[in-house]
Amino acid sequence: MSGSSRARAGGGRTDAQKKDIPAIGLAAPVNPARIAALFGLVVLGALVGIAGTLVQAAWFPGGLLLALAAAAGLFHGGRTLTGTQPGAAAPAAGWLISIVVLLSGRPEGDYVFGDALGLGLFMLGGMAIAVICATMSRSPRQRADSGRPAK
Repeated sequence: MSGSSRARAGGGRTDAQKKDIPAIGLAAPVNPARIAALFGLVVLGALVGIAGTLVQAAWFPGGLLLALAAAAGLFHGGRTLTGTQPGAAAPAAGWLISIVVLLSGRPEGDYVFGDALGLGLFMLGGMAIAVICATMSRSPRQRADSGRPAK
């Protein structure tokens, strides 16, 4: 069988061009800058969790909204900065760890959180915001040659 008849018969594709397709996701090579960015987002998440805990306990209705807005801004900002789901999950992990540590209380029985209603709303609201930010679709970015006028 000749090469052309073998290709028509469904045999090997020897004349196919090889393309350089970049690896993405877990197959991508390790990027130290991305690891450092994710670690920084974990630390920022812990700081926002600590600050949010104190603010929501101090000024109940307004402080709770302020703390949730700060958490939402950090989670969405991490997603936008990295362009990946771990960009939203990393600050959410730091936020949740700091919340759980502060929730454990002290041996004297004191808690950082004020009341049970604020605690529940802060934890459930923050986790819901984290899930929303981690699972939202990527925003379409316009390229320079899209033909649309710039705003």
